[in-house]
Amino acid sequence: MNSNFIHYRLRRLCAFIIGLVFLLAGIFKLLDPVGAGLVVEEYYRFLGLTFMLPTAKAVGVLLALLEAFLGTAMISGVWREFVAVATSALIVFFTIITLCLAIFNPSMDCGCFGEVIHLTNMQTFLKNVVLLVLAIIAFVPFKDLGEPKKRKYVAFFIAAASIAGFTIYSLNSLPLVDYTSFRPGSELVSSSGEDNDFVSTFIYEKNGQEGAFTLDHLPDSTWTFVRTETIRMNGPKTGGEPPVLTFTDSTGTYRDELAATGNALAISVHNPSKMKGDDWTRVANAVNGASKAGFTPLLLVAGTKAKFENLDVLVPEVRASLLPCLYFTDRKTLLAMNRSNGGGTWFNDGELIRKYHSGSLPTEEEFLEMTGDDPTEIMLHTSTKGRLRFQGFLLYTLALLLLI
Repeated sequence: MNSNFIHYRLRRLCAFIIGLVFLLAGIFKLLDPVGAGLVVEEYYRFLGLTFMLPTAKAVGVLLALLEAFLGTAMISGVWREFVAVATSALIVFFTIITLCLAIFNPSMDCGCFGEVIHLTNMQTFLKNVVLLVLAIIAFVPFKDLGEPKKRKYVAFFIAAASIAGFTIYSLNSLPLVDYTSFRPGSELVSSSGEDNDFVSTFIYEKNGQEGAFTLDHLPDSTWTFVRTETIRMNGPKTGGEPPVLTFTDSTGTYRDELAATGNALAISVHNPSKMKGDDWTRVANAVNGASKAGFTPLLLVAGTKAKFENLDVLVPEVRASLLPCLYFTDRKTLLAMNRSNGGGTWFNDGELIRKYHSGSLPTEEEFLEMTGDDPTEIMLHTSTKGRLRFQGFLLYTLALLLLI
């Protein structure tokens, strides 16, 4: 067999492997755009670029789209020289960033594959080194890379359009598959238990680095306050930590047991200032409907009671209906529990049954129907349906690229 042919096939194989990694990494992040934004936030803080935090979600989605499109192009083999240069530049950039992560080892997730696969900082760096070696084999020199068949351009455009459509869907709904600790079927850990110990910590930032402090040991004035977080200090450790949902009333008393008893609907508002009047009305209607159906409504807000009461968009009637079920927790917990600002999460005796996007909160009639259904069956049905849809999308995309 001709050695040139063998070398060409080897280069195409390496390009295919890189393409598959890029495609999966991009799609896994596009599955959860909010999570992709949180990862970019961590990188901004690590690099001292906190002034860019408002752009985190947009940058996370665009980078994920770039990865997915480059992966699609590599697998289909279109525009090979341009794609080779762009991919190599991106791999070099990622390798440099992850080398810094491996050296300084900050407490953060690389987010390479979203919430689906978690790697340590060293594993992330080594993964990029392997991709860099594959890129050298596949692309250097950046010539004589061959030409694809014309139908591959058709496959690329159909796959790219499908990925774009998937992105639009993900931006307007909850992830089809939930890989966070707050996934359907998970059991809450309540802070009221004897074996658990919780403490509120205050996150401050200085020179791009964050530090956690307690009320008794706050930093000097050169540090800038960022947010409050509640952490679990002690308690049983198990493989796959169960989710911890801690929240307090206006007096600072933990009321976690409310979410772990009977049917409870937790509505999470991680950014109250971005909620409009119609959004609050929708939340109030869900709260009233849940209460009439025998649910315990929990409005979990990131912030303080004073900030909530001072929201201009809250009309007195809505504010009055929400105050009795108003509780407070940190933003990261709310984002982990439900990616939608104003979305609902149904718990049954502490088991997470189902999540609802802010635009699809249940009506009073739907709440009444839920009380007559078996919660476990609903949880299995909805989570299985989402998983099958996501797996079907992955198989469809790969089949397009490989078979056309």
